[in-house]
Amino acid sequence: MNTTATTRPNLSPIAFWDVAFDQIDFEADSLFVMNKVFNFGLWSDILEVLNYYGLERVRNEIVQAAYLKKTTLSFLCVILSLDERDFEAYQRRQERKPVWKY
Repeated sequence: MNTTATTRPNLSPIAFWDVAFDQIDFEADSLFVMNKVFNFGLWSDILEVLNYYGLERVRNEIVQAAYLKKTTLSFLCVILSLDERDFEAYQRRQERKPVWKY
């Protein structure tokens, strides 16, 4: 779907509890929006983001997210036909050393 500055996705504010939802620029902050919705949004929000931005844009941008829940990462791998190693969030998780040694 082609988006313009006057259109906004029809999202619930649930995933955006910590920001001023009405001030989000859905074009300039698209990675932020995708990240919040995929990690914390409702199923209807996820569908709306996929419809609003399109699969190709989501595929190109979401791989840059610094953090994704493990279940979110698995879901995105399936729907976007990507490998977890394609995601920045996965690479960061692999680089972290464990806090406790056993």
